[in-house]
Amino acid sequence: MRSAVTAIALSTLAATAAAHATFQDLWVAGKDEESTCARLPANNNPVTNVGSNDIRCNVGGTKAAASKCTVAAGDIVTVEMHQQPGDRDCSREALGGNHFGPVMAYLSKVPDAASADGSSSWFKIFELGYDASTKTWGNDLLNKNCGKQDVKIPSDIAPGDYLLRAETIALHTASQPGGAQFYMTCYQITVTGGGSANPPGVKFPGAYSANDPGIKVDIWGNGFSEYKIPGPAVYQG
Repeated sequence: MRSAVTAIALSTLAATAAAHATFQDLWVAGKDEESTCARLPANNNPVTNVGSNDIRCNVGGTKAAASKCTVAAGDIVTVEMHQQPGDRDCSREALGGNHFGPVMAYLSKVPDAASADGSSSWFKIFELGYDASTKTWGNDLLNKNCGKQDVKIPSDIAPGDYLLRAETIALHTASQPGGAQFYMTCYQITVTGGGSANPPGVKFPGAYSANDPGIKVDIWGNGFSEYKIPGPAVYQG
């Protein structure tokens, strides 16, 4: 049975190799900022090497976006993912082809969001993994919500410039070494208000290992019932 399921998974991969995606747009407190502050990658292909600098903000992610988006501490931002650039058609899945996995968001405090290269520390502000009771993944909910995921900016963090890193990991071939697919985009934001908190963080690369249980994992196996999201714990504020 397990081999049959694995065969189905590999067949699905071959049939849906183009079903990749990109976090493209950002909403701030309900206002659509489109992709004005997003460092869009050159294409919708995933990053697969957790030891590469591309794991920070994707391939080409050091190139500045057109502007910065202003966000008040404590506000809700909404990251938005779609398969093709500029395609916000809700009739198509945000991330198709059974690319199941978690959704996460990180912040990195930087002197200037337009010039930061992502080498500074990152702290996690959101994560959504796997609900075994409903067999639902974080990025299943992206697909159900037209690619959108709400993320709250902590109300106590210090004002200033940040990179906001939105990420999902597709785990459909993650039982193989290097099989996990990482999709991420960095948004340039300026946080206003807030407090004085500067949470400790992790570095990319370094935060993930290729053998982490949430990265090298067989989600198709008969014994799969729970999932450990990689990276640090979510900052609680």
